[in-house]
Amino acid sequence: MDAIYNITYILKCRDGSFYTGWTNDMKKRYAAHVSGKGGKYTKSHPPVGIAYLEISETKEEAMRREFAIKQMTRPQKEALIAETAWRETLPEELKEALREVLM
Repeated sequence: MDAIYNITYILKCRDGSFYTGWTNDMKKRYAAHVSGKGGKYTKSHPPVGIAYLEISETKEEAMRREFAIKQMTRPQKEALIAETAWRETLPEELKEALREVLM
């Protein structure tokens, strides 16, 4: 995966909770979360998969989207995740690189 993507993501954690973040290297960031080095929250709430991804043009846009998603209620996040259209917008190389962890 050579292209750089600014990604806002939602992880589903083992206890059923969600973690929202942003990155420009999803595969590396997910591995960090799984190993317990991705953040304080995911250290105690290990992720089981990527529930949602959204690509932004810029880092700043991805960070704004992360903030907006963090302000959502759980039902709003569940509705966002349930929309299957977001999967269709992902580049094939990104889908392939993350196929084992995309939920």
